[in-house]
Amino acid sequence: MTLSLEDITSDNYEAICELDVTKTQQEYVACNMWSLVEAHYNSGYTCKAIYLNALPVGFFMWVQETPAKVSIWRFMVDQTHQNKGIGRKALTMAIEEIKTTSKLEQIEICYNPKNPIAKDFYTSFGFEEVGLDEDDDDMLAIINIKS
Repeated sequence: MTLSLEDITSDNYEAICELDVTKTQQEYVACNMWSLVEAHYNSGYTCKAIYLNALPVGFFMWVQETPAKVSIWRFMVDQTHQNKGIGRKALTMAIEEIKTTSKLEQIEICYNPKNPIAKDFYTSFGFEEVGLDEDDDDMLAIINIKS
């Protein structure tokens, strides 16, 4: 299994837009098409396709909110490729790429606190919950980067 994070281009954006999660996960994940539009019109957004060999199977979007903080805003693996270890390996790769950000001190992720899998999954990467966001909707979790 060769997994990679690739740029999204005019050649692959349609395939990324067609990826989808299961019906029960849809309330937790934003649409990839909307995410690509959002990234196009805002600076500091990075979008990456998760590829398994030559096949797009997932999507990431992260945002450099300050010089010291990057937030992972979107992360999904297509429903036909879940439960194969792809998400775990892809998140490891994304964190390593984000850590190359100059002056980085913190990586943040947020998730629906009702999502039964999210807390244990993100905690296993070193994310520590710090409380709900300003709207009291999503749980915020961070990794502090040691300088």
